[in-house]
Amino acid sequence: MADELSLELERGRLTISRDAVAEIVAETALACYGVVGLSAGSRVGRILRREGVSVEGDAQALRVELHVVVEHGLNLAEVAATVRSQVAYDVERLTGLHVAAVEVVIQRVRASA
Repeated sequence: MADELSLELERGRLTISRDAVAEIVAETALACYGVVGLSAGSRVGRILRREGVSVEGDAQALRVELHVVVEHGLNLAEVAATVRSQVAYDVERLTGLHVAAVEVVIQRVRASA
């Protein structure tokens, strides 16, 4: 799987790294109501902010998976649905890439501080 995604445009080609898409996913998810953080699917790779995000597929059909931490007391299905739709919207709006699927995995629930 290539680290870059390419779109053929009218006057050339646009190439976007998967890391850049993952950053957009992370920023968008963290801005959603109820999401208090991202979480890696495992204990490995805790360095990058996009640790809980994977971007697969190609420019015509991206598949995004993200692992989130949600605030305790909220409806988990509603938070996941909001994250799913907002991530798909923002990635398509900002990159022009087509998002085929967004999988939201609620890794943990955390009580408010």
